[in-house]
Amino acid sequence: MTVVGGSIAPSHGAAGVDTVESMSDQTTTQDLRLNNGVTLPPLGFGVFQTPPDETAAVVRTALETGYRHIDTAASYQNETGVGEGLRNSGIPREEVFVETKIWVSDFGYDETLHAYDKSAAKLGLDHIDLLILHQPLASMFDRTVGAYRALEKLLADGRVRAIGVSNFQPDDLANLAERTEIVPAVNQVELHPYAQQKALQQRHAELGILTQAWSPIGGITFYPGFMSGETDDSQRSTLEDPVLNTIGREHGRSAAQVMLRWHLQQGRSAIPKSVNPQRIAENFDVFDFSLTDEELARIDALDTGESSWKASAEMDQQFVNFDIPEA
Repeated sequence: MTVVGGSIAPSHGAAGVDTVESMSDQTTTQDLRLNNGVTLPPLGFGVFQTPPDETAAVVRTALETGYRHIDTAASYQNETGVGEGLRNSGIPREEVFVETKIWVSDFGYDETLHAYDKSAAKLGLDHIDLLILHQPLASMFDRTVGAYRALEKLLADGRVRAIGVSNFQPDDLANLAERTEIVPAVNQVELHPYAQQKALQQRHAELGILTQAWSPIGGITFYPGFMSGETDDSQRSTLEDPVLNTIGREHGRSAAQVMLRWHLQQGRSAIPKSVNPQRIAENFDVFDFSLTDEELARIDALDTGESSWKASAEMDQQFVNFDIPEA
């Protein structure tokens, strides 16, 4: 496997990627440079669980707030709304970085090429900035490889600007490397103070892969059944964490803003989500304060060593039976 675009520039963050001055509204921070030279704003806006009939308005609100990176997925079934929101915003297409994901039922070389066509048509775009595989198929890795080879073809043809993966662990990355040519530009994984996946982040840094965080403010810790690892029946919400709230009070910020600032200062891409205009604005208002090294260390110490999402052969069949509609 080789890195697109040649050697990787010296890293200025934990992700193993370079940073450049932002050209978007996010001018108080730096954009992240992927391993093929493409840049993206470090703070994205996610639409996971956003109802399709609300997505266009929510995306427009996010863009008007200042976000210039939108993250969606075929399986969210709201790509059409993302495209509509982008068009309705009046913001030039070239100023917005659009990311989406191929669902596992469309894995396989030919299937993934067609899945790209479906997503591009729903989004109403002639190219996609970042296209990633939603997760590995643990028991059908041949299909995962075929899907990634299709991404390589789409990249070569100029239909996408960068390619990557999501929810891949080190073994998945190693298996993919043995059978493909291009190092993923991004691996989007669960990452928040309680689930930091430090070994995986280190592997990303070694390979030049950007670590991108889903559930960056620990949203998954609000869901029933999330276990912190402290006791068999314990459940903790990051938003109620005393360390995060103490740091927040020291800066006049919320726990959510502290977590997003932690991601940005450690060189990660973060994808918070909300449908609430006030929360959307609050999550974006993280570029005019900084955490100290001691505060960053206190947040690092919150890691439980556990994450909630794991690929499994048992779940594969359920996942592949979820079909993505045509455009």
